[in-house]
Amino acid sequence: MFDVPSLRPESHYGLPSADLLLYNRAYVVGYSYLFRQPRWAAEVIDPQNSRVDIDDRTDTFRIDPRIPPLFRAELDDYTGSGFDRGHLIASADRRTSLLLNSETFLLSNMSPQEPKFNRQIWRTLEMQVRDLATMYEEVYVVCGPLFDVGETIAVLDSSKVPIPHSFFKTIVAEPTSGKLALWSFVIQNKAAPAGAETRDFLVPTEEVELRAGLALWNRIEDPRFMNKKKNKGRMWSLRKATESRQRMEDFMAEIRSRTF
Repeated sequence: MFDVPSLRPESHYGLPSADLLLYNRAYVVGYSYLFRQPRWAAEVIDPQNSRVDIDDRTDTFRIDPRIPPLFRAELDDYTGSGFDRGHLIASADRRTSLLLNSETFLLSNMSPQEPKFNRQIWRTLEMQVRDLATMYEEVYVVCGPLFDVGETIAVLDSSKVPIPHSFFKTIVAEPTSGKLALWSFVIQNKAAPAGAETRDFLVPTEEVELRAGLALWNRIEDPRFMNKKKNKGRMWSLRKATESRQRMEDFMAEIRSRTF
């Protein structure tokens, strides 16, 4: 009998647990009935995503009909709340077709995010991870909300959708050598301090696991990788990643010019 999750590329190094697994065309969501939002979302970043085939994002925000009504968020929950319908899998990660982009606007891929968090530091990290993907053969990402035990949990006005205290993003990058690289970030759901950079929010992956209650990358049993999970490590070279992305864009532009 086939293990369905193992057939998905996102699950290559393991997927955490969840109340409901939602398999989309280019990403997987682990949904929380209690929180009425993703517990986590997983994707493999496409390094050719810079080959933009659509002019803009679709903005087709909508409910996910696969979730029972009792446990899902509604569009009205966010209306007038002051919080963004914040993507876990970014719209800009899926721009090679209208259909793939549209799927990122399912509410099952959304958590309440403070606007200055969503549009500044979180967006910056998303862009940097897309650049990173052009330096490696494959880049796997799992991200999700964090709720701090013992802290007051607010909800969106007139709804039962809780507002996360923070968000995490954990990244495994695989080069042709097979030597895996690992980074994890935790960022509070509010405007980042003035002058803060994404590298300031690096944390050990084990810290994310403890706070989220999730086993991350649980198919990797190499002791060297397990040791990496105990340390926050160093940020990748943002300059080299930007240069790599630019080379990729130039290459794809050259291909398009020859094709058309």
